[in-house]
Amino acid sequence: MVSGRVLVVDDDRAVRNVLSVLLGKEGHDVALAETGEEALEQLAQRPVDVVLTDVAMPGMGGMKLLVELKGRWPEIRVVVMTGYGSVMDAVAAMKAGADDYIIKPPSKDTLLLLVQRALEEKALLAELSQLRQEVQEKFGFEQLVGATPQMIEVYELVSAVADTHARVLITGETGTGKELIASALHYRSARYRAPMVRVNCAALPEALLESELFGHEKGAFTGAVRQHLGKFEQADGGTLFLDEIGEIGLGVQVKLLRVLESGELTRVGGSRPTTVNVRVVAATNKDLLAEVRAGRFREDLYYRLNVFHVALPPLRDRRDDIPLLVDHFVRRFCDAANKPACTVASTTMQRLIDYHWPGNVRELQHVLERAVILTRGDELTGVKLPEAPRAQPEDEQGVVLPAGMTLQAALLEVERQIIIEALKQNQGVQAGAARDLGLSRSNLNYRIKRLGIVVKDVVYE
Repeated sequence: MVSGRVLVVDDDRAVRNVLSVLLGKEGHDVALAETGEEALEQLAQRPVDVVLTDVAMPGMGGMKLLVELKGRWPEIRVVVMTGYGSVMDAVAAMKAGADDYIIKPPSKDTLLLLVQRALEEKALLAELSQLRQEVQEKFGFEQLVGATPQMIEVYELVSAVADTHARVLITGETGTGKELIASALHYRSARYRAPMVRVNCAALPEALLESELFGHEKGAFTGAVRQHLGKFEQADGGTLFLDEIGEIGLGVQVKLLRVLESGELTRVGGSRPTTVNVRVVAATNKDLLAEVRAGRFREDLYYRLNVFHVALPPLRDRRDDIPLLVDHFVRRFCDAANKPACTVASTTMQRLIDYHWPGNVRELQHVLERAVILTRGDELTGVKLPEAPRAQPEDEQGVVLPAGMTLQAALLEVERQIIIEALKQNQGVQAGAARDLGLSRSNLNYRIKRLGIVVKDVVYE
């Protein structure tokens, strides 16, 4: 049983005393007030969990007190007591924000049940508030470190658009934190209770990406042994984050555009449309306008996605943030490794600031994680900056066999990868793969067996 502090407000001394004894025996801390004005004075001095108030009182009545309570202390649960036959007062109180009501004279069991329920609701709301704060700390701005003008502008943009329904396009180089921005947008919006579903569009071939996004019906293709809800349906009511949106093929682009325009999708192999309520946040490290001009990305889809644009600067353009990021990551990795916080020598810090960071914040994070693991004392050591890959001389460029691999083995491996990709593109249907490769069905089947390819494994790996 949950116990708490209860304030009883009633102009009848006998009622106050009876309720005080009754609630006190149940372990509640009970305070008493004769008028609404006295109740407000007490609340200003000491908070309570539940207010149990009569409606009909001289001076400030229970209804006016209710409005004051909900305006000044919305977390307090309020149970209104009305006289017998005053059902309209109870209805009015509920409309004004009362959490429950009881008809006087209340029975002992009913009264205790209502107070207990009010205390449990308050505890649950406090827990939910704490959970939301923890979620925002984990996924919100707290994970976005930086105080340069470029990052402040990003924070302002995210704050402005987070609690709207507008689609957002996040652009920036690899490693700049596009997924963190998408998380901040979701968890700072009214959709934070619903799922945030992530899809890496570059990780799947077009045929599988369509099924992954829009779902499929049982029997839609070979291997579709059951109905599958796509990412749009999984994200219903929440946010769908489409990472690397610039990698999707034109066929999927058409179907994605249709969903964005109508809010309806049809699963692969299905005939009936399904309505979804999803906020789409997309991200890319490509220049989508250049992709539009090259004919690789639909212009109408680009403008559907780019309702609100957030551009993330590369780390080399905000070097003043590097000391903040270093401090943030070193503290995090030291805590994770149960090590005391390391100091960073000024010479080490300067090396980190001067480095060009082609991999941006993600690369800095990995460098510091390795350094913390290798550090034995109280000063960060072992900071090894990545070496830039060296280009081959003109006369050395070309295909080079890996050490120990014969030409025959290399050719077989290339053939194997080509066949696997054709099978993936055709969802495991060998007739389609054979057609794409210009082979007969029997010839393809022979090659599959010779190369040891297991069709089911490569299509659903």
